[in-house]
Amino acid sequence: MNVTIENILLIGSLLLLLSVLAGKTSYKFGVPTLILFLGIGMLAGSDGIGGIRFDDPKLAQFIGIVSLNFILFSGGLDTSWKAVKPILREGVALSTLGVFLTAMSLGAFVWSVTDFTIYESLLLGSIVSSTDAAAVFSILRSKSLALKNNLRPTLELESGSNDPMAYVLTIAFLTLVIHQDQSIASIIPIFLQQMIVGGLAGIGFGILSKFIINKIKLDFEGLYPVLVIALMFITFSATDFFGGNGFLAIYICAVYLGQQDLIHKKTILKMFDGLAWLMQIILFLTLGLLVFPSAIIPYMGIGLLISMFLIFIARPVGVFISLMFFKMKLRRRLYISWVGLRGAVPIVFATYPLLAGIDKANMIFNIVFFISVTSILIQGTTLSIVAKWLNVALPEKDKKLNPTDMLMAENPKAEMKEIVITADCHAVNKKIVELGFPKNAIIAMIKRGQSYIIPNGSITIETNDTLIVLADRPAVFDEVYHALKHPAPAKDFSL
Repeated sequence: MNVTIENILLIGSLLLLLSVLAGKTSYKFGVPTLILFLGIGMLAGSDGIGGIRFDDPKLAQFIGIVSLNFILFSGGLDTSWKAVKPILREGVALSTLGVFLTAMSLGAFVWSVTDFTIYESLLLGSIVSSTDAAAVFSILRSKSLALKNNLRPTLELESGSNDPMAYVLTIAFLTLVIHQDQSIASIIPIFLQQMIVGGLAGIGFGILSKFIINKIKLDFEGLYPVLVIALMFITFSATDFFGGNGFLAIYICAVYLGQQDLIHKKTILKMFDGLAWLMQIILFLTLGLLVFPSAIIPYMGIGLLISMFLIFIARPVGVFISLMFFKMKLRRRLYISWVGLRGAVPIVFATYPLLAGIDKANMIFNIVFFISVTSILIQGTTLSIVAKWLNVALPEKDKKLNPTDMLMAENPKAEMKEIVITADCHAVNKKIVELGFPKNAIIAMIKRGQSYIIPNGSITIETNDTLIVLADRPAVFDEVYHALKHPAPAKDFSL
């Protein structure tokens, strides 16, 4: 089929609609939605019933990078620092040493069972060395898995922060494949520059972004998510321009912003949640279109062998060695090893050898695609079952909500108080966003003289304002009073 400008919107919207409907059905039967998105893309492609011919790795790579920006940024916004802080060292160890060890052990195995050179083997190992943020975030959240002992924040932190390491390794070994006269030592400065500049840029742009979001006054609430999108892309591209890792920078920037009080934060979070899902669908559809199923068949045997080694040996080796210095139960280590989901990120990284034009680029791409599909099918469909087997799952009713969950929840509040702001209150002449208000309480209305104001983060509190505050339990009002610096006694109403 020849895709023209007249029918591209129709085809795209139909594929998007079909993906959403298929995702709803797949959830009911326990099939990961991501595999459905890939399948629909493959069916619509030149080897499928759709007959759409798409063979543009450069465009696919561009779509992949843009999509990963949204997916990583949304995941960072949704990351609770309070939950992550106790397991920060474990998460960093998994996302750096764990990724490196996985790449090295898988690369050595590929070298021993194929005719790849050592650098080509390590390139393949690097491409599939990281767990996929899109796969982990979507599958864990769609299944609403409640896990014991900070397992969930560990897995989400690892998947959100390990793509930079895999990216650096991929670029480094691709360079060695192209320029075989260089030594492995030559890639160490590149690695250090990428990680250090990326980390510092993430923190710096996070602080700058908070200042811009809260200080700039926009006339329309809907412009704030647009502003954040602009800041996200500036963070990524500026970091990359200065030689840092843009993926690491946007994730750190988003984690920082997720812990701050921002104007219209709820709107921003909801918008990015929807955009992350949209980008996941677009990304997997695009990669499905890019793949020719007939080209994968010759590599299914070696692909399955490499995939099984990755799942059952390389990933556990990386996890167990990187966590050997931390006190952790065996069943927790085993579950972390099992949640080594590969998804869209390795396929996107596999487009780099294609664009570089190396000899075995097509073979690497098809093997990587097969590895990603088998990982999602084998590991993604069994996360709940394995969690129960290893006794690391909690009943759904015991699942704790993080601050982002509470902020975005539409649950009715159980308590209401009217709080009068006096001249000695710290809140006077402060914007709501600057008060440090508790996450499970909201200012529903402000009475100012004879008028009522619907509040948002940019509203400034004035003397003699009466705040109508809703909270989910009475004890929360102690935090409210602390934020307002003990204002006058409140009138109490039960809803």
